[in-house]
Amino acid sequence: MGILMTRRAAISAAIVAALLAACTAAAAAAAITISRKHQHQQRHKPASGSCDMFAGAWVADESYPLYDSARCPFIRSEFDCRRFDRPDTGYLRYRWQPSPPCSLPRFDGAALLRMWSGKKVMFVGDSLALNQYESLLCMIHAAVPDAVTTVSPRSGKIDPSTTVAFELTVPTVSSAASMQEYNVTLVYYLTHYLVDIVTQKAGRVLKLDEIDQAQNWLGADVLVFDSWHWWPRTGPTQPWDYIEEGGKVMKDMDRTVAFTKALNTWARWVDDNLVHTTTKVFFQGISPSHYKGQEWGASAKKTCMGETEPLNSTGPYPGGPIPQQAIIRTVLAGMAKPVYLLDFTFLSQLRKDAHPTKYDGGIFGQDCTHWCIAGLPDTWNILFYAALTGQDQ
Repeated sequence: MGILMTRRAAISAAIVAALLAACTAAAAAAAITISRKHQHQQRHKPASGSCDMFAGAWVADESYPLYDSARCPFIRSEFDCRRFDRPDTGYLRYRWQPSPPCSLPRFDGAALLRMWSGKKVMFVGDSLALNQYESLLCMIHAAVPDAVTTVSPRSGKIDPSTTVAFELTVPTVSSAASMQEYNVTLVYYLTHYLVDIVTQKAGRVLKLDEIDQAQNWLGADVLVFDSWHWWPRTGPTQPWDYIEEGGKVMKDMDRTVAFTKALNTWARWVDDNLVHTTTKVFFQGISPSHYKGQEWGASAKKTCMGETEPLNSTGPYPGGPIPQQAIIRTVLAGMAKPVYLLDFTFLSQLRKDAHPTKYDGGIFGQDCTHWCIAGLPDTWNILFYAALTGQDQ
C-alpha cells in the first residue's frame, strides 16, 4: 500500500513524463487510410503481448455496417442518425485494421453471450459509456435476434441505471430441440464523475474523496468505466455548486486537478474492493469531440457538421493527444488491480465524420460529442471483444 501511495503522491512528475511520451504516428497505407504508431506508451493490461490493437488504420469496407440500426430496439433517439434521415452512409463503412502482426477478430455475439452466461456486465460512466453500451446491445441483438430480452425499467429511463437481460432460452443452430440458456445481464449506470455528488444545505457538493455510490457496482463480473467529458463543464448545466476534499469545501478548483483526485479515489475503491475478485475491469479511453476544426487542420470555424469522411492523414492527429489521457494511464499503472485501458482516443479523433451532428432528433442541435449508432462505437466493441477473448495479442 505504501508503494501505491508513493506512486500517487508522485503523480505530477509521472504525468509530465507520460505527456512527453504521448503518441506519434507512422503511415500505414491503403485505400483511405489513417494510421498511427505508439512510441513509449504504456497500457496497463492483464497480459502483455507484442500486439497493439489500438495502432492501425481506418480502411473502407463495404461489408459494414455490422447490423441494421432500424432493427435494434435499444438505441436512444440522440444516437439514432439513420432514424433522423442522415443522408450519407459512408461513415458506416470504415473498418479499423490494426497494424501487423495484429488482426481484428470477427465479433461473435452468440459466443460472447455463452462466455457471459449467468454473469452481469456493467458500464459505469457518462453518455459516452452509454454510446458503447447501446452499440454492444445492438451487436448482440443482431447476432441472436430470436433471444428474448427484458428491459428494466420498462421505459428504458436511466434513473440511475437501466438493465437489459438476455435471459431466456432460444434454439441453437445445431438442433431445433437443443436449447441455449444465456441469462446475461447488461447494465448501464449513470455517473458523470464516478465520485459522489451530495445535496447539502449549502447546495450540491461534488465530493472528490467519497464514492459511496460504488456499492451499486459490486457483484458485476465485468466493469467498464469512463469519465472526463463532464469535468470541464461550467454554467447552468454544471450539476454541482461546490467541491469538497478532506472536509474542505471550495467554490471551484482546476478541473484537471479535480479529475485526478477523483480518479485516485476511484482507483483506491477498485483496489480495496476488487483486487481479490475475478471481476474484470476496463477503463474507456477519453472520447474526443470535434467542435474545433483547427484540431484536424481545418478552419477554426469548422465543426463536425457536414463531415462525411475520416481525417485523411498519415501523420499524428494535428490537435495532439488529449492531456488527461496521460493521467488515466498513470493512475491505472499505479493500481494493484489490473485494469485494461480501452485506448479508443486516437482512432476516434480521426472520425470527425461519425457524430450525429443535426441528425439527433433535435436533442442537442449540433452534436459533435456523441457518436451515431450504428457507427464508431461498434469498433470500440470489437476491440473490447478482442480483449475479453484474448485475441488482442
